[in-house]
Amino acid sequence: SSGDDQQSQTLAKPTFSEVQASALVESVFGLKVSKIQPLPSYDDQNFHVYISRTKDSTDGPTEYVLKISNTEASKHPDLIEVQSHIIMFLKAAGFPTASVCRTKGDNTTSLVSVDSGSETKSYLVRLLTYLPGRPIAEVPVSPRLLYEIGRLAARLDKTLEKFHHPKLNILHRENFIWNLKNVPLLEKYLYALGENRSQKIVEQVIQLFKEEVMTKLSHFRQ
Repeated sequence: SSGDDQQSQTLAKPTFSEVQASALVESVFGLKVSKIQPLPSYDDQNFHVYISRTKDSTDGPTEYVLKISNTEASKHPDLIEVQSHIIMFLKAAGFPTASVCRTKGDNTTSLVSVDSGSETKSYLVRLLTYLPGRPIAEVPVSPRLLYEIGRLAARLDKTLEKFHHPKLNILHRENFIWNLKNVPLLEKYLYALGENRSQKIVEQVIQLFKEEVMTKLSHFRQ
């Protein structure tokens, strides 16, 4: 929301080198890395990991995604635990999702502390199997493709109605900017669009949301 907040968010993002990330995979998950490269990310850090076969692991996946959560998210391990259980639930239900890999201690995550000299920062680390494919942005859009995406989203929604977890309520973050009911929070970022037609359109959409949706929120299923 302010320059200071953006600065702290930037500082919270992990900055592990490829060598450090490779060492994490080996020490936390017990896998020998043959190649590692960074993947795009927002405020976490992701790596595409290739592992070497050993005489003890002749089958199973050879490609993974190492996810290192930012320092703020790493303070909420229960939230990441619920996310991991959702992935496992969807995998069991037949969805084409990644698999969650266990640490050497048989956990879904590991909290890693790094001493930077002036302070010690802690990061939650996860490893998922890599899903090959093409990002939707690289695929020509057609009515059929949009229909299939909508159909998958609906099936996902219906399936998740059956998901239960004792810590599920942790997903209800009131001021979380990515929660669709929090569209009005975007008003403080309108300046980023500059004074142009796009800004006017977004302002109108936010106003319509306040008038047409906010007034009926209590009637919607979450």
